[in-house]
Amino acid sequence: QLQASGGGLVQPGGSLRLSCTASGFKLAYYGIGWFRQVPGKEREWVSCFSSGGRNIVYADSVRGRFTLSGDDAKNTVYLQMNSLKPEDTAVYYCALRHYPGDNCEIFDFGSWGQGTLVTVSS
Repeated sequence: QLQASGGGLVQPGGSLRLSCTASGFKLAYYGIGWFRQVPGKEREWVSCFSSGGRNIVYADSVRGRFTLSGDDAKNTVYLQMNSLKPEDTAVYYCALRHYPGDNCEIFDFGSWGQGTLVTVSS
């Protein structure tokens, strides 16, 4: 089971680091993607590792501000979010890649964990 954590309330321009941890299995960190969802809207992809961890893919809206990384020893994947904007407000989810791919197609991911709420507001 995956669990996302680290969300909270932050002012515009601030930073947060989200964590995705796995319980019950060894996480191959390069199999993780991050997604987010605003109530009433479709879930959208934020960042993920391509199959085998060859590349890290970022949505245009977060590229240059967010950084995806993994720590094998801690069985955790991180999403460092800097220069946060009000439009980054959403529930953030991590998910496990179930099918190979070079992008973060939402249908390639499953085993969704509970999300963590990020609110960017002054």
